[in-house]
Amino acid sequence: MFKYSHIAAFGAVLAVALSALPALPAAAQDMGGQGMPQDPGATPAPEGANRAPPPLATSGPAAAAAAQRIANAAGTACQVVEANVIGQTTNQQRITYEAACASGPGYIFVNSLPPEARDCVLLAGQAEADRAANPNADVGAQCVIPRNTEIARVIGAYAAEAGIACTVDQGASIGRTSDNTLIYEVGCDGLDGYRIEKAAAGWTRTECAVIATQNSTCRFSTAEEQAATLKARLAGSEASACDVVQARYIGASAGDTLYEARCGAGNGIIVRFTPEHVVRQVFLCEVAQRIAGGCRLTTVAAAPAA
Repeated sequence: MFKYSHIAAFGAVLAVALSALPALPAAAQDMGGQGMPQDPGATPAPEGANRAPPPLATSGPAAAAAAQRIANAAGTACQVVEANVIGQTTNQQRITYEAACASGPGYIFVNSLPPEARDCVLLAGQAEADRAANPNADVGAQCVIPRNTEIARVIGAYAAEAGIACTVDQGASIGRTSDNTLIYEVGCDGLDGYRIEKAAAGWTRTECAVIATQNSTCRFSTAEEQAATLKARLAGSEASACDVVQARYIGASAGDTLYEARCGAGNGIIVRFTPEHVVRQVFLCEVAQRIAGGCRLTTVAAAPAA
């Protein structure tokens, strides 16, 4: 049976043994309820490494400035006047902007590598074609800033570059060729429209009356507008008395063009124009049977038998 003196002696020996152990680091002595202490040799994480990215400006001047940097990097001529963030990843590594430009089409920009720039007019044209084929088609991101939905404004500027002087009231992108030539339709207020193409060498234009002979059609031109166009070209010529109610493009010959007109009085003519649309010759349908197959819009009485 131990006596008190024995217990005191054992305590003294234990105290001496504990005093001989090496001292623990301060971090180990006070762990603050945070679990095991860090390895003293470990490299500390950079300050802010685990923080979420700062809030992103989704509109206003900061968004416009960010979109402008992408526009420049993508090689566009867009001078950003308005921009909105329309999509972003959680870590903001990929941000998508819609931007309106001072002139020309707007764009959807993505800060990817390489940066992406998607023309709003081309996107709208492709979406229209996709929906025509499948009303439930997923057409992807589309431009919604009001300035970017003014397709006729952009097409009007393209028409002016192509040498078209009409007042453009409608327009659309209708695709591109295998050599990356962009194709647009131009609708003119009260006159025949055009199909214009932008290639590396510049713009070309084709009247919708001509397009109608190529197994294709223009959506923004009517028969009445084509008749009005032909009537305007007859003004001041020997055929000006013809009140054109129907017009037909016949073809081209040596740079000149041939049109048929049905007049309001019931008669008809075939007119030959210079490349500048100046009247060169006028043939009455009664004597034009041998010119490009004769008239089709006007019924000509058969010549009496000899």
